[in-house]
Amino acid sequence: MSYKLFIPGPVEVSAKTYAAMTTPVFGHRSKDFVELYNSVQPGLQALFGTKDPVFISTSSAWGVMEGAVRNLVRKKVLNCCSGAFSDKWFDVSKRCGKEAEALSYEWGTPVDPADIRAKLATGDFDAITLIHNETSTGTMNPIREIMDVIRDFPEVVSIVDCVSSFSAVPLPKDELGIDVLLCGSQKALALPPGMALFSVSQRALDRARELPDRGYYFDFIEFLSNHEKGMTPSTPVIPLIFALRSKLEDIFAEGLENRYTRHSALNALVHAWVERAGFELLPPRAFASKTLTCVKNNRGIDVAALNAGLKQRYNCVIDGGYGKLKGKTFRISNMGDETEESIRTLLEQIDRVLADLGTGA
Repeated sequence: MSYKLFIPGPVEVSAKTYAAMTTPVFGHRSKDFVELYNSVQPGLQALFGTKDPVFISTSSAWGVMEGAVRNLVRKKVLNCCSGAFSDKWFDVSKRCGKEAEALSYEWGTPVDPADIRAKLATGDFDAITLIHNETSTGTMNPIREIMDVIRDFPEVVSIVDCVSSFSAVPLPKDELGIDVLLCGSQKALALPPGMALFSVSQRALDRARELPDRGYYFDFIEFLSNHEKGMTPSTPVIPLIFALRSKLEDIFAEGLENRYTRHSALNALVHAWVERAGFELLPPRAFASKTLTCVKNNRGIDVAALNAGLKQRYNCVIDGGYGKLKGKTFRISNMGDETEESIRTLLEQIDRVLADLGTGA
């Protein structure tokens, strides 16, 4: 049984995107693949706001997140931890055998640039990881202010996960001075899971060349040398690249500013419903995500029953909270191809199910 997905990923995939994935494949060392690979570069560079290459990895974003640690941490990495996925990055750093320190916050609390400055001023670190939009808590960290701080420490390489914000809000990599910007395919891009995209600055590539134990599959230098030939280091997921090309057509037909505005407007609809229904946001409103809403279950509703009702009556599903927030929060996605009509319809359906459960607004 398939359900209309309003979870924070994977999200709904359009019929056009699925159709693109049925394009017959060819050899990934062929001229046809080089043409396909090169055809998506201009659009990806525009989305990343970069003149650097954009690499395509057949993996989840976690592969690149781990790979970045292996490629770039010589001395010690500062992991900014404010939710499930940023906390996990700290664990991954240690499992890679790297010296790592967590800059930890209560889940739902944004990272404070002043705290980063204090940590980096010690001189202990040569890399920092940050999740721009912490999906588990619906919290969007102040990336511009954070990067203003990191730029004052030229020996520190920045690694930023924008998995659930990429293509939904502006993230100009070069302007912000981000060294590694990475994302996955299954969230705001509205593609199926299985592919990661990332762009690496020249100084990060120079750092990677210095590290002898960066591995192979996620070796940034291997990605660069293959990119220069219009290829990937290992067998790529060709159907997803066809889907990506199709999605880029959609994105630029809509227009980037229109896309950003649409995500913001849909997010505002959900926020207005949260207030009207007597719920609260988990993060401070000023730092709330633009692509999903993490709703604090301050009314003590049965979140599992709400989701069961949505599945049974309306064939759709939201998220019942992640990790230690399961049941204490629920999350509603507005990313990808959602429209005002689809979001308003969902919110009306939630109201009806809550009323049936005797917990209406």
